[in-house]
Amino acid sequence: MAVKKTNGRLSGAKKAGSQAGKAKAESDRKLQRDAETRRERSQQQSESKKKHGAVQAGQRKYPEPKLPRQHLQKPGLESELKPRPQYQAPDYRGSGKLEGMAALITGGDSGIGRAVAVLYAREGADVAIVYLSEDEDAEETRGAVEAEGQRALLLPGDVTDPEFCRGAVEAAVNEFGRLDILVNNAAFQEHAESLEDITDEQLDRTFRTNIFGYFYMARAALRHLKEGGCIVNSGSVTGIQGSKDLLDYSATKGAIHAFTKSLAQNLMDKGIRVNCVAPGPVWTPLNPADQDAEKVAEFGSDVPMKRPAQPEELAPAYVFLAAPSCSSYISGEIFPVLGGEAVG
Repeated sequence: MAVKKTNGRLSGAKKAGSQAGKAKAESDRKLQRDAETRRERSQQQSESKKKHGAVQAGQRKYPEPKLPRQHLQKPGLESELKPRPQYQAPDYRGSGKLEGMAALITGGDSGIGRAVAVLYAREGADVAIVYLSEDEDAEETRGAVEAEGQRALLLPGDVTDPEFCRGAVEAAVNEFGRLDILVNNAAFQEHAESLEDITDEQLDRTFRTNIFGYFYMARAALRHLKEGGCIVNSGSVTGIQGSKDLLDYSATKGAIHAFTKSLAQNLMDKGIRVNCVAPGPVWTPLNPADQDAEKVAEFGSDVPMKRPAQPEELAPAYVFLAAPSCSSYISGEIFPVLGGEAVG
């Protein structure tokens, strides 16, 4: 009888366990159905509210793809680009963050460099503008800097020449009496579908402009930068994620990121900060002077914000990294500005 009772108890426990399991499974399925219903409802509401086109999170509307089909001859004149890049940042209010300072910006005639020059001037800095040969663009940038009440110095030349870099720095110091900020921003890029398509000449030009030029300018500037001075380099999302069609350019941008971190460590004891802004797609002459017209029309559409940045949207990051009042404890950092792109 005892054995039968035990078996009965086991049988009863098994039955109860089975019922509990079924009840739990049904409860799980109910939770699943409820969650799926909520998701469907949320997706429907999201679709009905979804904004078609690019994300516009600023104080004024920016151009969206499809942009006009166009192709520029290198080095690319901003005055020929349509629509014109927006660089004046009318909603940005200066507050003297760079009062009494002097900056030198390579590639300062157009694109990001021009927008940075304008905001540096708005914050109280005099600006030396290094550029290749785009005199028309450089004169417009000079006018914009002077309209902010600051001095501008135009320095045409080639940053791949170390002698020119030394001379440009000396000219800026002679003009302004000091140098507090160096922005390395000049760049060369040329798309290529295959490694075999990259000639020795292109490889040499890309590296000499994008990384040798940064070394040359930083080396020339160091004798004049004092404690509290800074260097801000222009990197790129391609230096973080790579780019299958920009093998040489991406390699130089990765080198710039490593150069930034290494130089920051090297100059720490001197109180000179070194940082880098790594932009995603930005509407400047660089890409329309590189890609075919059809690709230019879609430029920037593949980032989460579905549009390229305008130069004035990048420039405040350069102000932040240059201003001691904002970033005195920041050095050796890569500052991504990628239109919502998540990077590791």
